[in-house]
This record gives sequence, structure tokens and C-alpha cells, in this order.
Amino acid sequence: MEYLPNIIFAIALVVGIGFFTKNVKKLVRNIKLGKEVEVGDNKPQRWKNMAKIALGQTKMVVRPIAGLMHILVYVGFVIINIEVLEIILDGILGTHRLFAPLGGIYDFLIGSFEILALLVIIAVVVFWIRRNGIKLARFVKPEMKGWPKKDGNMILYIEFVLMLLFLTMNAADFRLQQLGAEHYAEAGAFPVSQVIVPLFDGLSTSTLILIERIAWWLHILGILAFLNYLYYSKHLHILLAFPNTYYGKIKPQGEFDNLEAVTNEVKLMMDPSADPFAAAADDAPEPEKFGASDVMDLNWVQLLNAYTCTECGRCTSECPANQTGKKLSPRKIMMDTRDRLEEVGKNIDANKGEFIPDGKQLLDDYISREELWACTTCNACVQACPVSIDPLSIIVEMRRFLVMEQSAAPSELNNMMGNLENNGAPWPFNQMDRLNWAQES
Repeated sequence: MEYLPNIIFAIALVVGIGFFTKNVKKLVRNIKLGKEVEVGDNKPQRWKNMAKIALGQTKMVVRPIAGLMHILVYVGFVIINIEVLEIILDGILGTHRLFAPLGGIYDFLIGSFEILALLVIIAVVVFWIRRNGIKLARFVKPEMKGWPKKDGNMILYIEFVLMLLFLTMNAADFRLQQLGAEHYAEAGAFPVSQVIVPLFDGLSTSTLILIERIAWWLHILGILAFLNYLYYSKHLHILLAFPNTYYGKIKPQGEFDNLEAVTNEVKLMMDPSADPFAAAADDAPEPEKFGASDVMDLNWVQLLNAYTCTECGRCTSECPANQTGKKLSPRKIMMDTRDRLEEVGKNIDANKGEFIPDGKQLLDDYISREELWACTTCNACVQACPVSIDPLSIIVEMRRFLVMEQSAAPSELNNMMGNLENNGAPWPFNQMDRLNWAQES
């Protein structure tokens, strides 16, 4: 019975990490459903982007209040979880505050953790008020109803409770140290939790130990549960922000990727020595589908983008189309792509690793044509994203499919293209009549 808690802890740890590993494998599998794309160029710049954007949070502070609050939560959550290492080792070895022999360093670390925990609690409260009290416009858009809103609040509740459990555990521990309880040797500094120690006055040693142990167990089990909740939450960006910023677009934002098949055709047209009627070579690649109508037509970086989306709404709040009342929301584009990818992944799981056509696709079933054609391709959404997501690339690929596979461009665009072909300009006037307006009195 002496080692029963250690055995239970080890089982909980193995189960928690096991489910997390299973989810990671599913995540990687789904992302790899996308097409291959070369993104290995300019590695120094990519590492620099990852360090600045993902680690340094440079794009978060563009909006100072939200940015600073997020940095507090981000830094606090990461640093405080260094303490999780001690909890894990204590749980496995049956020790208590294993790193206490570090002395002054340990006191400094615990004290820093507590201050950060308090700052995280304050930031979480501010975020909750912004989402549910003030109701900022970007948090009440149509795509944020239902699960996205619940998920955002759920994360705030989890972070609040985890930090509260951490402080409660330390407060009970500190009180037990004061009482000289067995196994609770003096260790650590408690600048925040000591404020709530008076709440424990009059409690027996056994009751204090029970409170400390319950808080300890709930804290570590809560972290393991949170780790596995990440896959189903927008907070998956905690893990994916780093690879996403590394593989993010480093070309000029106005530069679009050329289609190899079209490029080769244009080169053939411009080659005076080429025979346009010559048969294609036997080793010539078969024409591929132009653009994208479903998630499997996108490349894996775009699918990584979809999973990395934080649902912060900065892209949508900067979108000129959305600001003028159009249906387009770049955030919704990414959320829809992720939701469709999840649906495809579940289809594969249900059919023993094989995707069985389900009569659905990303185009029309998730993203409407009205949304796609409302985009001005201004790149404001790409610039605004704090983790280098590129909604525009998905919009362009789906437009390509509509134009090149279905000839389904809007009539206004077809008229403009016809005018360019016939008149060399978007207007329905030939070159000789183009300046007639200047002659009018």
C-alpha cells in the first residue's frame, strides 16, 4: 500500500501521454493528406521568423492590451509548467519537493512561479471580460457561436482553475511547513499563496495534508487532461505555432505561385520553333486538377495553417470585405478548412485507413462561392495573423478551381477578362474611343 499512490500516478501519466501521442499521430496523418510542397528554402530566415513570431510574440503586441495579456499567459503557463517536472518526479519517486535542496534558487523559482500564476489569473479574467462582458466585435461574429465560444471560455476556466490549484497547494504546503508536519520541510518562497494561508487557520494537520494532496493531484491530472484537450481546441496553436511560423510564407506577400502546367503551356506558345500540334511526350505528366475543391487538394502547409488557427479574429477584423458587410471572414475560412479536415480524418478512421467519398467537399458544403469572390486579395489577413497563417492562399486555390475547372467565375469577372482580351483594358471601349470622354464639353 505504501507505493500505491506512485503506481496510480504512473498509470495516470502513461495513460495521459498515451492518449496525447495518439492524438499527435492522428494530427500528423491528417496534415499529410495535403499535397507535397517545397518549403525548405532560406532556412536562416525561417528560423528567424520562428524565433521572432512564435517565441518572441512580436506580432501579438501590435495590439498592446491583448498582446501583453497574452504574453503574460504564455510565459506564465510555460514557465510555471517547469514546476510540473518536479511534480512528475515526486509522483514517480514518492518524494516531496525533490528540488528543495537547491536552496535559494528553489526559493526564487517558486516565488517567481507564484507571481506569474497571479498574473495569469488576472490576464484570464481580463480575457473573459473582453469575450463575455465587453463582447468585442471580433468575438461575436457568426462563426464564433456554439462550440468556438464555449471552447474559448473553457480554456480560460481551465487556466484559472490550474493556477488556483497551484496556489492552494502551495498555501497548504506552507502552512504545514509552519506546523512542522512530517515530510513538509521548509522549502520555497510563497509571496502570493501566503496571503491565503489565514484561510487554513484552525484546520488540523490531517485536513491540511488532505487539502494539499487533493490540490496536488487535481493540478497534475488537470494538466494531463488539458494536454489531451488541446487536439480538440483552438489552443492547439500552443504546439503548432512553432512549425507553422517556420514553414510560413517568406516570399513577398503580393507574389502568387505559378502553376507549372500553365507556365509550360505559355512557354510553348511563346516558342516560335515549337509545333503546337505535336503529340505530347510519353513521359509528360498527366494534367493535374487545377486549384482546390476539397482539403486533399490543398498542400500540407495550408492544412497545418488550419490546425494552427487561434480563432483570435485579427484577420477578420482587418479584412476590408468583412468590414463592409460582406460574408467573407478569413477566420471562418481557416475554421471551415479544419472542420472539413477533421471530418475527412474521422471518415478514414471509420473505414480502416481509407477515405470513402461522402458526397461532401470544402467548396459549397463549408465555404460558399460568395465568400471566395468577396476577397480583394489585399493580404491584410496574412499580415494581421500572429502565427503566420495564410488564409488567402486557400481562397486563391479554390478560386482557381472555379475558374479553371468549372469556368464558374462571376459574370463581372468574365466581362472584365473579355474586355482585356478584346480591348487591352478592363473597360468595354476600344482603344480608339477610350479618350472620347475628354472631348465632351
